[in-house]
Amino acid sequence: MTRSRTGLLLLGLLLLALCSLLLSLTSGTVSTDWHDLALALYHGDDGAITTRVITDLRWPRSAAAFTTGGLLAVSGTLMQVLLRNPLADPYVLGVSGGAASGALLALLLGLGGLWPQGAAFGGALFSMLLVFGLSHGSGSWTTSRLLLTGVVIASGWGAVIGFLLALSPETGLRNMVFWLMGDLSYAGPPKAGFLILLGGLLAATALGRSLNILIHGELTAGALGITVVPLRRSVYLLASLLTATAVTLAGSIGFVGLIVPHMLRLLGIRDHRLLLPAATLLGGSLLLIADMLARTLLAPRQLPVGILTAMLGVPLFLVLLHHGRALHGGD
Repeated sequence: MTRSRTGLLLLGLLLLALCSLLLSLTSGTVSTDWHDLALALYHGDDGAITTRVITDLRWPRSAAAFTTGGLLAVSGTLMQVLLRNPLADPYVLGVSGGAASGALLALLLGLGGLWPQGAAFGGALFSMLLVFGLSHGSGSWTTSRLLLTGVVIASGWGAVIGFLLALSPETGLRNMVFWLMGDLSYAGPPKAGFLILLGGLLAATALGRSLNILIHGELTAGALGITVVPLRRSVYLLASLLTATAVTLAGSIGFVGLIVPHMLRLLGIRDHRLLLPAATLLGGSLLLIADMLARTLLAPRQLPVGILTAMLGVPLFLVLLHHGRALHGGD
């Protein structure tokens, strides 16, 4: 892919992200237009209800949606390199299950405020360390062993989640189920999440050249001077941190981290130094669009955004699956 075409594609993704953000800020049950958005941006809180809706409700939610989509897309790209499996996604190693279990436990104990988010983050990190420790064991740490351990741990977390839901009072059960399906209704300004996204993107892009080699196999990477074991650990820890942050922000949202890398590879972007920033923009845009639809399709009722990503992701992934070359990320 030529540099000029790559530059145009990245510019197009940036424009898509900006358009998706503006559309998200002007769409909802309260009627607003571009004039209301301009007043909110340039005049701040002038007391108008449309301004308050944009600045206090839609902006935090839209920012959280873009940040979460970017986190999932970058994490999915890294997971596919780590496991050398084009069907890998951020939730394949049980990180989301640990986060969901932690958040549900906090809600079940009646803890409010930042406790559910903190518990979700702690559960995700615990699951990450658990999978990492068990997959390493006393022998060698292979991608197959890591994947198998993650699948088993994820199944275990599924049982824990079912147990916690069975113990939950009916009054709070609906909110718990919504969160499990991916929900941005109560998302606040994702300052910490955005900083983690930015730092993770910079760190992953710095590893871009090594990732380009690693995806061709560990033997090839080792022969070309790449220290494979530290690189694998760094990629795994980084991808897990990004996933944990995304789950903390919005619950379990599927398909974003799975389909975004495929879409970009279909468009011809294979170099991870470009693929990772492009994935951030496209992942954020897709989740912004999905969240906008979740807020408006059945307005004034709102759907969990995870339902929309699944409804959009399943047919889209089937189309990508039909194009066999999309599944050969390292070719």
